[in-house]
Amino acid sequence: MSRSKKWRLEWALFLGENGRHQYNKLCKGCVHPCKQSFRAVVVSCPHYLSLRSKK
Repeated sequence: MSRSKKWRLEWALFLGENGRHQYNKLCKGCVHPCKQSFRAVVVSCPHYLSLRSKK
């Protein structure tokens, strides 16, 4: 099955050196669909709440 050029450009940010999809460390174990690339720096995530964060 061939993939479109647009699909390849969108997922190029998520592909690692081995050619597989890789997500951010915080997003790996998360059940929500808002996963971010391993290349991105997570500034804020509405679903992640650290125990060290101030309430």
